[in-house]
Amino acid sequence: MLIQSIHYTVADEDGDRAAELFTELQELSRREPGIIAFDIGRSKERPAVFALWEVYRDEAALAAHVASEHFARLVIGGVRRLVVERNAETVFPLEGRS
Repeated sequence: MLIQSIHYTVADEDGDRAAELFTELQELSRREPGIIAFDIGRSKERPAVFALWEVYRDEAALAAHVASEHFARLVIGGVRRLVVERNAETVFPLEGRS
């Protein structure tokens, strides 16, 4: 199992558009067989800030997600065009935990 923790900041005027893209991404991604969890949150204090918590069965599941049509359309062709700042980490569960 691996986890991706990603924070995106978009321009204030792009917050609602980013929310629309993220909502569709979440819905479609949760249907992928290798995804255990795919959660997206939006800051109340700073509505242009979004946090993603993605849990994948394995690296092949992550690769399949990145190769999907909806990732290309909604992330590469959508959200990333709006991003002012992006911070991402891929982490793995501590030994002895799943």
